[in-house]
Amino acid sequence: MEKTRCLIIGSGPAGFTAAIYASRANLQPILYEGMQPGGQLTTTTEIENFPGYPNGIDGNQLMDDLRKQAKNFGADVRWGVVTSVDFSISPKKIVIDETQTIEADTVIIATGASAMYLGLPDEQKYAGQGVSACATCDGFFYRKKDVAVVGGGDTACEEAIYLAGLCNKVYMIVRKNYLRASTIMQKRVMETPNIEILFEHNTVGLTGENGVDGADLIKRKGEPDEERVHIAIDGFFLAIGHKPNSDIFKPYLETDQTGYIKTIPGTPCTSIPGVFAAGDVADPVYRQAITAAGSGCKAAIEAERYLSQNGL
Repeated sequence: MEKTRCLIIGSGPAGFTAAIYASRANLQPILYEGMQPGGQLTTTTEIENFPGYPNGIDGNQLMDDLRKQAKNFGADVRWGVVTSVDFSISPKKIVIDETQTIEADTVIIATGASAMYLGLPDEQKYAGQGVSACATCDGFFYRKKDVAVVGGGDTACEEAIYLAGLCNKVYMIVRKNYLRASTIMQKRVMETPNIEILFEHNTVGLTGENGVDGADLIKRKGEPDEERVHIAIDGFFLAIGHKPNSDIFKPYLETDQTGYIKTIPGTPCTSIPGVFAAGDVADPVYRQAITAAGSGCKAAIEAERYLSQNGL
């Protein structure tokens, strides 16, 4: 059985920053990249708010740079998905791809979060045929076409603006009568001529023979003036929030209602000594690349302290 002093689960800004710090502290960390190598940033194009890039940087490029930096300092970066854990013992036991078991003195969980769906059967029916949760991954296929984005937060606004640069028309389907997005993002949306916001609309279904060709909506659902609306679209993009990738840890770690791992306030320390959580899997508030990176740094420093204090 393989043993390590520090195992890092996840390969977003939190995971790779933890790997950089753990490597420089000579912990010889092993990092498993998981289902989405590079994390959520690989689904965005231009990142303008990560310090040190005055002209912005491509999301994939940023993650590639972080990966190289971690490997240059000696991190063992591997393909593979953690399928189960046992945190009731020390060292902790972690199973990779249901076959390989690793014993780790410390574990840094940086598994991030995944896009949420409305739960309509049509989302499954048209998966890959007009339904997407990543505008920057799939927007290219809808050039000069009409599309819809579901959501009213920053992510929805970013996706809509990105798609507006490619598509003929972008509808924003917003449940409430206002946008939740930051003021600057709202302003950008309002100033984009080919974005139309449909406030107080709920999606009830999608239509189309060989892929999406329209969406059925209900305007002012439950009100006396409730109205059914149909829009003709070729693409339907989800931007309604994220679910933390924490399910396999729940038997051992406390999470909030949504599934975010609870840590001791101000630290990445979980309720189990030697187990730390960093990035979006433990951050329901900020969810930014830079805050994830910062928490990855904290997690690695805490892991090094734990090992030192316990003579490991």
